[in-house]
Amino acid sequence: MLDVLRLRVLAAIAAHGSVTKAAKHLNYSQPAVSHHLAKLEAETGARLVQRVGRGIRLTPEGEHLARRATEIVGRVDAAAAELSALVGLRTGRVRLAGFQSALAALVPHAAGTLRRDHPGIELQLTEAHPRVALDLLRAGRIDVALVFRYDEPAPGDIRATHLFDDPMYLLSLQPGQTLEANRDAAWIAGCENCRREFLEACGKAGFTPPIAYTSDDIIVQQALVAAGMGVTTMPGLALRTHHAPGIAATELPDFRRHVYLATYGDPPDPPATAAFVRALRQAVRQTHPGEPPVPDPSPVD
Repeated sequence: MLDVLRLRVLAAIAAHGSVTKAAKHLNYSQPAVSHHLAKLEAETGARLVQRVGRGIRLTPEGEHLARRATEIVGRVDAAAAELSALVGLRTGRVRLAGFQSALAALVPHAAGTLRRDHPGIELQLTEAHPRVALDLLRAGRIDVALVFRYDEPAPGDIRATHLFDDPMYLLSLQPGQTLEANRDAAWIAGCENCRREFLEACGKAGFTPPIAYTSDDIIVQQALVAAGMGVTTMPGLALRTHHAPGIAATELPDFRRHVYLATYGDPPDPPATAAFVRALRQAVRQTHPGEPPVPDPSPVD
């Protein structure tokens, strides 16, 4: 009996013209695709592909089976989608990777909606920097990624939906501060891999900030500000998760990050993933994450 997974591999090779592109489409490794193809040839007793220069092409037998495989895979996928609709998403799994403040401020709202509407869907969470999250998405190890970008566009090989803009704030002991007014202050910044946009914003303001302390922990950063040790910048979404008393947060014009929801592969998304995406969009509408997080507290005397 022919294996549906191996037929799916052959259909992808026929559609995309190479093992490499088929692997990318299926979120498989290239050796895995070659393995399934070899197993399919052994099962059928037919040579299905032949090498041509540095590429491959289907043999007549391969073309015939690929046409049938496309039909079979399409029917299987349609049946799965119909069954998911019929059972009302009583089961399923969504694997999500996202950055810390999104997991803290947005995802719990979405998870609550998902559990209420589809209690059988399992939600798995992984905290990851956007670059890591996108790599996990491309590798097929997660289904959805929550990522942020600054001025650069979203990568073209993923399906990215803009959710909202997250404004950046200057944290200090005095309200109404600007970057320029703190050019000579001691600055608190993230690690060297996470401070590029901060340095660029200061550069546009005409100075290079003297960085006295380094931490990626927003609680540590705010504790240092509250103690009068320096100033820092922080996204609004992070301030929603923790805002230390006595710290003034002043929004910085023209300095913001763009938050995206990313999926991979051709639409439509699997039913469980689509249900989570709907729940996340609802969470964004309910929480208004692009608005000021909280009123500025009174400065410390």
